[in-house]
Amino acid sequence: MSTDHVLQTLTGFTEYATDTLLVLDLVGTFVFALSGTTAGIKHRLDLFGVLVLSFATATAGGITRDLLIGAVPPAVLSDWRYLGVSVLAGLIVFFWSPRPERQLRLRNLVMTFDAAGLALFAVAGTQKALGYGLSPVMAPLLGMLTGIGGGMVRDVLVAEIPAVLRSDLYAVAALAGAVVIVVGHVVNAPPAVTAVAGAGVCFGIRLVAIKRGWRLPTAREPEEGRRDDSDRP
Repeated sequence: MSTDHVLQTLTGFTEYATDTLLVLDLVGTFVFALSGTTAGIKHRLDLFGVLVLSFATATAGGITRDLLIGAVPPAVLSDWRYLGVSVLAGLIVFFWSPRPERQLRLRNLVMTFDAAGLALFAVAGTQKALGYGLSPVMAPLLGMLTGIGGGMVRDVLVAEIPAVLRSDLYAVAALAGAVVIVVGHVVNAPPAVTAVAGAGVCFGIRLVAIKRGWRLPTAREPEEGRRDDSDRP
């Protein structure tokens, strides 16, 4: 095999990987923007507030990832498509204007969109971390951070405890999907296959955890503190 052929193959693979990451990033941005928008509507924000929450939810994880690996300026700030898809998602959901009787459906949509965004960003974050030379140990952690960053910012902006700190296997699901990506990378599996597998693992764990109420052990209040509270009038 000639050197030119090898270089051509590597160039094609690099372009494919770059295009795949871009697609995953943009789809994840759109889905997380839907999550942010529905949360903004739930808290009765105005149009500007909804769009701000949509953009922050969709981009916080990616910005954090790019800053940590030295990919500056972050893709969100150098490519107008990230802003475009987040605003588009915000406008679509905002003008859908769910009626009060649809509040349960809205809550389910928030969780579904959030689970999908978590999966896509965990996959894209891990693949980009590996592309920048991070070790197989640290890459999944950065992928997890990419996945949970947007949801944390969304919850903080609407004055809620971040879901990652209290929800059913949130960060654990992102980490599981990220580990699948790393395993596929180590065994030289096709990137597209590992991307689908990693996203499926993360999304599946998150949805099953929501449905069945799976969660990690939570901190308990000391017995003495509970007795003191019970003695109060």
